[in-house]
Amino acid sequence: MKKASLELIVGLFVLIGLVCLAYLAVHLGEWELFGSGYQLKAEFDNISGLKVGAPVEIAGVEVGRVEAIQVTDDNLAQLTLNLHKGVQVHDDAIASIRTKGIIGDKFVKLMPGGSEQLIPPGGKIRDTESAVEWEELISKFIHGKV
Repeated sequence: MKKASLELIVGLFVLIGLVCLAYLAVHLGEWELFGSGYQLKAEFDNISGLKVGAPVEIAGVEVGRVEAIQVTDDNLAQLTLNLHKGVQVHDDAIASIRTKGIIGDKFVKLMPGGSEQLIPPGGKIRDTESAVEWEELISKFIHGKV
């Protein structure tokens, strides 16, 4: 009888440990198991190295992630942005590709608009600004084409 209760206690301890490990993996890995949030689309001429999983920020605060990147029939990069619930994006908002620091990671910056209309889930951000290509700018400056 003692052996069975000891095995039960060890089994429960291992089970609790596995649950805790799964919880940490989800939260530290920033996974979303139950699809919290909603999606918006945005099209850019050039995303210059932006990757899936890159942050989406408003006023320097992370409000979502880049969920998917596709090339459209018009040869534009279409981003699918997964934004947190409660984040409201107005229909005159501007999405731009930015870099953290001089050579840092790319992210999507949303600049809120002043319109009363909100973009519904699954909607599209109309105004976008593509990434700045530093090599291209330096090349133009060096060759005197600015």
